[in-house]
Amino acid sequence: MEVREVYLELFGRIEPLVRAAVDGLDPGQLVAQPQPGTNPVGWLVWHLTRVQDHHVGEVMGEEQIWPAWASSFGLTPDPWNIGFGHSPADVEAVQPESSQVLVDYYRAVFARTRGLLDALTPQSLDRVVDVNWDPPVTLGVRLVSVADDSLQHVGQALYVRGLVESGWHIGY
Repeated sequence: MEVREVYLELFGRIEPLVRAAVDGLDPGQLVAQPQPGTNPVGWLVWHLTRVQDHHVGEVMGEEQIWPAWASSFGLTPDPWNIGFGHSPADVEAVQPESSQVLVDYYRAVFARTRGLLDALTPQSLDRVVDVNWDPPVTLGVRLVSVADDSLQHVGQALYVRGLVESGWHIGY
């Protein structure tokens, strides 16, 4: 198996899980918090998509896709707003219009990511993309980090969906 095929397989597992986490949920269910201060399904999927959009855009030297989508989430197109350090109020401010907007934004981001993955070579994975760490971060490590973050958060979203559907949550 070629290195690009491994990364394509890894990232290709995320989108079906994103769909499974949000399909059929209404806007109220997307923002329902099992307990005050916890992350709802919509925020988790928004965040994993924002991280991929930000990080992949950065390593590709391209603008983020986010500005075209921000209003669909009730937010401004701030390119630095990816969810890190969000307060409870920041989490509650993420208001996706629908489950479909979450899926569509993820698909748009992944379409760009796929372009990067399609061109991967073993040599390209060694390219340093962030010198602010010791050791510096390579493209290969950054992509593993993004996939890892995405899979963890989509798993959390699926878990929270189960809580919401079971009725174990604070009202929405």
